[in-house]
Order: sequence, then C-alpha cells, then structure tokens
Amino acid sequence: MAAEATKRINVTFPVSLLEELRRYVPRRERNRFIVEATEKELKRRRWLEALRDSAGAWSDEDHLDLMTVEDVIRFVRRLRETWMPRSWDEIAEEAKRGG
Repeated sequence: MAAEATKRINVTFPVSLLEELRRYVPRRERNRFIVEATEKELKRRRWLEALRDSAGAWSDEDHLDLMTVEDVIRFVRRLRETWMPRSWDEIAEEAKRGG
C-alpha cells in the first residue's frame, strides 16, 4: 500500500503550548503527535456533527412500546435473550458459585 501524499503547512502555536509540546514529546515524534491529535479531534467533531444532524430522528410516536424505563428494560432483556445462551439469573447464580 502506497503512503499517502503529505504537504507541509505553517502552524502558529501559543508559546506556552509549544513549550509543553517540546517538554513532553521528543523532537522526532512531534509531527506524528500533532497529526494524530488532529485526526482524533476531527473524528470527535465528525461524531458531534453526526449527532447534531440526527437530533430529532427519534420520535416517541414511532416507539410507543419504549415510553417508560420498564419498557426499555424489557426491550433490552429481549434483545439479550436472543444472543445470550443463558439468562442473567443463571449467569448470576454461576458467579455466586465461583464459576
């Protein structure tokens, strides 16, 4: 797999932040550190944007069966039962026996 093309940019840091970067990140690791930090922050911002864009996607009218905490608990238990080989009670009992 070929390496992605890179491009040099000029970035201005506050002096105190640059000093802290120099203190904690060795010289030859700073570029990678800044790129990874930028990628992480962009991922977080994309996630927040997706979350904002989906606001209002849930409608109570579409989910009348999930209006109370008890409804949600019942729904989650049914989901778990479809993929769990044992009940929570059986798992708890096994844990009590030290198994």
